[in-house]
Amino acid sequence: MEVSDKTQSAEYNRALEVKRFDDTKAGVKGLVDAGVGKVPKIFIAPSNDHADFPTCQQPDLLVPVINLGGLYSDRHKEIVNEVRIASEKWGFFQVVNHGIPLNLLEGMIQGVKKFNEQALEVKKQFYSRDLNRTVRFNSNYDLYQSKAANWRDTLAFTKAAVDHDPQKLPQVCREVTLEYANHVVKLGDQLFGLLSEALELSPDYLTREMECAKFYTCVCHYYPVCPEPELTLGAGKHSDPAFLTILLQDEIGGLQILHENQWVNVDPISGGLVVNIGDFLQAISNDKLKSVQHRVLANRVGPRVSVAYFLKGEIATKPYGPIKELVSDENPPVYKEFSIEEYQGKFFSQGLDEKSTLDHFKL
Repeated sequence: MEVSDKTQSAEYNRALEVKRFDDTKAGVKGLVDAGVGKVPKIFIAPSNDHADFPTCQQPDLLVPVINLGGLYSDRHKEIVNEVRIASEKWGFFQVVNHGIPLNLLEGMIQGVKKFNEQALEVKKQFYSRDLNRTVRFNSNYDLYQSKAANWRDTLAFTKAAVDHDPQKLPQVCREVTLEYANHVVKLGDQLFGLLSEALELSPDYLTREMECAKFYTCVCHYYPVCPEPELTLGAGKHSDPAFLTILLQDEIGGLQILHENQWVNVDPISGGLVVNIGDFLQAISNDKLKSVQHRVLANRVGPRVSVAYFLKGEIATKPYGPIKELVSDENPPVYKEFSIEEYQGKFFSQGLDEKSTLDHFKL
């Protein structure tokens, strides 16, 4: 007997299905381990999420790659200029010769895999939706707000955990996480120095005056193999709630950025790191630097792993707005002042695939 669409719709209770999935505390990997052959309905993205813009077919249209070798030599000005152009035109670039050892990059990827592939009873100890926890594991921070869940699980931790309570980090990846965090913080300071100069400010302006690197959250994403990748996404279209993001991705790929109204692949480079401008940096640069929307495709191969450091600045009530030196009568402020707390209140109250949070703060 055929069941009508209307009957099926009446029988489908999204809120109930979401809660059942969440209650397992097993994430998307739990579905895959259980042998799921089809993508559950809560993960099916609206059709326009896949077809809103075409995927770029130009093989020569590539995200800029910047060689940081010789940063403190006669190449310095050249590197600053490359960072400026990439940040203004693309909002994304990749860096090589950044000083982080290759074996440490690979060790971090393997550490995230080990965490996700250990016994579920161990992982469950970290499962939480409490945003105030300094270490937490879950699937889809916006599970209860989004139109469709994304095909991924996430281990997240804050700078406070690394600096003050490292024993809270999962034992299986603790050592490599602590070592990698130290390197990323140093690289972040270098990048903010280059961006300060690109904005024609003093080299320490973004770190000292604006405190852009004072705080971070790290999210370690695990994207399991997907049986029907054309129906869902690894991460829906979004821009980042940060000043700057430093991303380590494995060799599988799937990251795409929206450039000139088309999706452009950010292909993995051996030893490379992806850097992108976040919403806060677009705001304080008064739209000079671009925070660009991006997404992650689901994939039949995997699991894919990525590790993103969101450099956020002062977490409390410090007001951020367009830098006074970048504002003039000819270039008036585009945004009102806002705190990161205000921004995050908006960001975490809506789904990842909703309107850009930065739009709420435009004058």
